Amino acid sequence: MTEPTEPSDPRDLPDPSDLPDDADLLRLDRQICFSLNAASRAFGGVYRVLLKDLGLTYPQYLVMLVLWERGDLPVKRIGEYLRLDSGTLSPLLKRLEAAGLVRRERSPEDERSVTVSLTDEGSALRERAGRVPRRLLAATGLPVEELTALRALLDQVTLALDTAVPELAAKD
Repeated sequence: MTEPTEPSDPRDLPDPSDLPDDADLLRLDRQICFSLNAASRAFGGVYRVLLKDLGLTYPQYLVMLVLWERGDLPVKRIGEYLRLDSGTLSPLLKRLEAAGLVRRERSPEDERSVTVSLTDEGSALRERAGRVPRRLLAATGLPVEELTALRALLDQVTLALDTAVPELAAKD
């Protein structure tokens, strides 16, 4: 796998004469979004198996990862880390609370703010979850270096696309 390059300016488009024709560009096998979606679904299938013993879904696992790493956090901050809106995050947190893994408490200073913290059971689950990343790595069959480079490249793509959205929206 090649080393990731510095992110280019998302406004820098290739010379149109270097691009395939429109019909070729519309082929499914040319769509990076399709490849990313297919990979995401494949990861989801592996995570379903790996997380079953923990009693977590993949989105719940992500919430737990953030809390294990960062400690108590307001719901809004968890949503920022995971790129999830409160409508998606609130039901996840309610299920984690019902399972006894987290506690949600309204801030006494601002009743609109809810802080999420791990229970003792939620903290203890971290040790059992420790084997998940290694098993996932093994399932990919790829060396750590390639997965690290892929992650860096995907982070660059995400940043470029996030930057492009306001510009694209302004043109419409």
